[in-house]
Amino acid sequence: MISASRIGKHWFGEGEVVPDARAGVAAPAARGDRHESRAVKNDAIVYIVDDDGSVCRALARLIRSIGFSAETFRSAQAFLDHPLTDSAACLILDIRLPGPSGLELQDTLSRVGRDLPIVFITGHGDVPTTVRAMKGGAVDFLQKPFDDGELLDCVQRALAKSREQRAERAERTQLQLRLDTLTPREREVLLHVVTGQLNKQIAGDLGIAEKTIKVHRGRVMQKMQAGSVADLVRMVEKLGLSA
Repeated sequence: MISASRIGKHWFGEGEVVPDARAGVAAPAARGDRHESRAVKNDAIVYIVDDDGSVCRALARLIRSIGFSAETFRSAQAFLDHPLTDSAACLILDIRLPGPSGLELQDTLSRVGRDLPIVFITGHGDVPTTVRAMKGGAVDFLQKPFDDGELLDCVQRALAKSREQRAERAERTQLQLRLDTLTPREREVLLHVVTGQLNKQIAGDLGIAEKTIKVHRGRVMQKMQAGSVADLVRMVEKLGLSA
């Protein structure tokens, strides 16, 4: 099992910059649990976890050839011990690794709430393993050897998913900030409004004057920056609130 306690509290940071062999400097081979990285201009990053150093280097060159950053790791725990950058990202992950397996790493990421899209690669695939990986939310599962274009297509899909997840998180954060500005009474009124109740009905349920409900309702719409009740309903759903 992977030790969740060894995962950094703040999973953000900059990776080590490593020269690329194509620039005339030989990229060092991965040793032990050390990782390789190289920064490029694109803000997306692809993490690669494979115990074969030559595979790591080949995949990193491929990823960098289309303008993405790449960082490589030789074990699941080495990946978890490394701070990750706060940007769109995905993970190319081998199934068989020294120590915890790729599937165990997937389980750990899910358990700690790190929704990193994963593309699994393996030379030892079987149906049960594939099913488990896909049920765990993997973007795809590729059998070695695979076509470079096929892998790059998977990476593009994984990064698109990562961007969508980041946008959704940012939206939820903004909605939560707005929700936090509501008074307890305004929050009560909000949860009644989204059920479709009229002011008179809400007033009866809360035991206060209808004109007071009208004032609270107006403040709720203003603070939540909602143009309609339908907007409020969508916001409440995104925040996971129950009426």
